[in-house]
Amino acid sequence: MSQQQLERELIRARELGRWLSDDELEQLERDQNLLRLQQEQIQRRRLKLGLFTVVCLIIPPLWPVALGLSLHLLFPETFRRLLWFAGGSLLMLALLGVAAGVSVASLLWMLMI
Repeated sequence: MSQQQLERELIRARELGRWLSDDELEQLERDQNLLRLQQEQIQRRRLKLGLFTVVCLIIPPLWPVALGLSLHLLFPETFRRLLWFAGGSLLMLALLGVAAGVSVASLLWMLMI
């Protein structure tokens, strides 16, 4: 082990009040690596969305897309809930349209008889 690793273990042991076992150290390192990877993925995704937003702002017909992407970048959780709500509302509207069409068709069929 290097001197830096020993110093980090000593600091961690002081913080926790005990030495960590090798398994606990490996698990802690895996968790930290996983967290770092997730943060990097989020940063890359935000960069891509930001660049796409800039492209959409340059092209006027894509301004609504740019607005949606901007909202998604600024408020990801709220925007996700809003999309679920909008999708559910659209699905309900489609079902009501189909039901109305079937009702009108059956009414016309009954009037023809």
